Amino acid sequence: MKLPMSWLNDYTDVNGISPKEYSDVMTMTGSKVEGVENLGAEINKEKKKKILDIKPHEDSDHLVICQVDIGSEILQIVTGAPNVKVGQIVPVALNGSTLPGGVHIKKGKLRGVESNGMLCSHDELGLTPADIGYEPEYGILVLPEDTAIGTDIKDLYGLNENVVEFEITSNRPDCFSVIGLARETAVSFGKPFEVKKPTYNEDSEKITDYINIEVKNTEKCLRYTSKMVKNVKIGPSPKWMVQRLKACGVRSINNIVDITNYVLLEYGQPMHAFDLRDLDGGKIIVRSAEDGEIIKTLDDIDRTLCSEDLVISDANKAVAIAGVMGGFNSEVKPDTSTVVFESATFDGSSVRLTAKRVGLRTEASSRYEKGLDVYNTLPAVERACQLVEMLGCGEVVGGTIDIFPCPKESRTLDFRPDKINAFLGTNVETDKMIDILKNLEFDVDTEKMTVTPPSFRPDIEGEADVAEEIARFYGYDMIPTTLMSGAATLGMKTDRQKAADKINNIMLSQGYSEIYTYTFVSPSVYDKLNIPADNEKRNNVKIMNPLGEDTSVMRTTTAASMMETLARNYNYRNMSAKLYEIGKIYTPKEDSLPNEPDILTVGMYGSGDFFDIKGVCENISSNMHVKDVSFKACTDNPIYHPGRCAVIMSGGTIIGTVGQVHPDVAENFGIEIPVYMAEISLDGIVNNCEYNIKYKHLPKFPAVTRDIAMLVDKTVPVADIQKVIVAASGNLLEDVSLFDVYEGKQIPETKKSAAFSVSFRSSERSLTNDEINIIFDKIVKKLESELGAELR
Repeated sequence: MKLPMSWLNDYTDVNGISPKEYSDVMTMTGSKVEGVENLGAEINKEKKKKILDIKPHEDSDHLVICQVDIGSEILQIVTGAPNVKVGQIVPVALNGSTLPGGVHIKKGKLRGVESNGMLCSHDELGLTPADIGYEPEYGILVLPEDTAIGTDIKDLYGLNENVVEFEITSNRPDCFSVIGLARETAVSFGKPFEVKKPTYNEDSEKITDYINIEVKNTEKCLRYTSKMVKNVKIGPSPKWMVQRLKACGVRSINNIVDITNYVLLEYGQPMHAFDLRDLDGGKIIVRSAEDGEIIKTLDDIDRTLCSEDLVISDANKAVAIAGVMGGFNSEVKPDTSTVVFESATFDGSSVRLTAKRVGLRTEASSRYEKGLDVYNTLPAVERACQLVEMLGCGEVVGGTIDIFPCPKESRTLDFRPDKINAFLGTNVETDKMIDILKNLEFDVDTEKMTVTPPSFRPDIEGEADVAEEIARFYGYDMIPTTLMSGAATLGMKTDRQKAADKINNIMLSQGYSEIYTYTFVSPSVYDKLNIPADNEKRNNVKIMNPLGEDTSVMRTTTAASMMETLARNYNYRNMSAKLYEIGKIYTPKEDSLPNEPDILTVGMYGSGDFFDIKGVCENISSNMHVKDVSFKACTDNPIYHPGRCAVIMSGGTIIGTVGQVHPDVAENFGIEIPVYMAEISLDGIVNNCEYNIKYKHLPKFPAVTRDIAMLVDKTVPVADIQKVIVAASGNLLEDVSLFDVYEGKQIPETKKSAAFSVSFRSSERSLTNDEINIIFDKIVKKLESELGAELR
């Protein structure tokens, strides 16, 4: 939002306030200033001079030599302008002056004749015909005869204006107007603020005798206010209005259109002017557009609408897209004699969607989409009528049509100064708070201790918002720096976060690289994973507005994401890959948000086998101190090879799965070599960790190690043998580890040989062979009785 500082003086006094001071204070009170521009900053040392004498240049057929009175002396200036005459008052750029576009003027010689400056055209001064009020002739700019010699061009054409550019947040639609910013300015500087009610004269006729207005869609049109002006004289706007519009970045068109733009900037209320001749049947109807309806907008482009759009129409056709732009078929023309002013409030979201759909975002739509004050339509249209009378470009027809089906109820909030001070950490007096709020046009009831925000402040929804208003005008820099009161809190990571950090370190130390994948997946990934149609993993959380089919559901397994990443590496001809990810899966719940457990997924190919990835899982379990970890064969998981898959147990709880990916699944993802993967629940790790870790002294006495090799049936898991050994060894057992599994010629076909190394140690004494023999005999007997094992 661009704001000329001189315009503020219509509502509050800013004289004597420098642009820098203004910018600093307004930014501190919440109206962020992006920058300040002086419109005539590029023009320097340019004055109004009088031509006293003209004579031809001896060496040129188009140059002339002028003697120019600059007040203090007579200067000689050579020019090629064809319209110079003796006695003219013209703008002259003196030696050392600057002009727009970075032009620097220096004295010199033209065809051997000395020239001490330059006579300027309106283009060279950066002026338009609208700025000077008429279409100038070709050549230098000739000024009115009564222009005083020595007058600065910037003063003559309003180029000494300082324009402040604000960055207005979308929750403050009131500040997209001069009046809104003037209100903020007045409170910020402690100045009086006043918006006078527009006054104008009406004739004895009635607007209802000329036009009938009907609002059919009251959900999207919250209020529609209209007035009429007859005997319109279309022409240029006065210089002061053109200068203000230009300072705000708006091009002058004609007096009637300029009035609507002026009110838009001043009141923040978009307006539109219809030519009454073009409204068939003398009707204005606010209705939903028809699917496929076409309207040519003011920019001479056909726009195709749908039933979700709102239009303004007459008895036969659409004449405007509501809140966006008027129609080409009802625009104000040079011979327009009667104008209907529209000042309405449309639903912001509807305007935004329509503007986006038709590819047309305008000053009006950008304001409507933020939510405008429904009580601003009448003052705005009355201001337009006042300006019509001021400019003498028409007569206001009596009466107003104001359709307001659902007046907005005001919101009343509690006003508790003590709570506000506690919330802000301040000690602001109650009277000071009341003054601030009243200056902002809040209604404060000191008996009920309530506050009612004005209708133009939709952002005030709770007590915290009221506290913010007090804080920003009391002064953020006035709030003392204090320590937090109450019980101090110590920032620290949760057990889950600590576990994730530790797992990251464990995985990186084993040569694995971390990946991040999308939690949105395609339903087709379950087919690639060979998951049956009735499997619960196909019960997804579906996205209501997905970007596409490939990201339409939330994943219930991380396996597909890992396989796609491994497949990408495989297709890039990476000989091996070792990857891991800690990511979420989503399992739906009825009438509530889905569960979002974290899963550690490990994937590898090309540099290991089942026992390598199983070792990774054991390493994680060991370092994370997961209790009672074991592996149990699993043959019914469709993702994994039925003979090379195991579930990871902690006690009796399954916390994960590890194994070789089923060859068919690997082939579905385009991988032709064995792939190994593990999926482990992060909650399963965290909930089964042993947190009470105790220090254990280094042993003082030696260990005794014995090897044992047993023949067992091939169907007996090695883990079962280890469990029996541990159970039979008692408290002296220090470690048991498998070092050989053999099947061959010396072993029966139905048998296998499993060899373990078993270590014993006592913390109190050295063990004897007799003690170890007793334990060993017990181990052998237990293996024979429980597993049918035979000692080799």
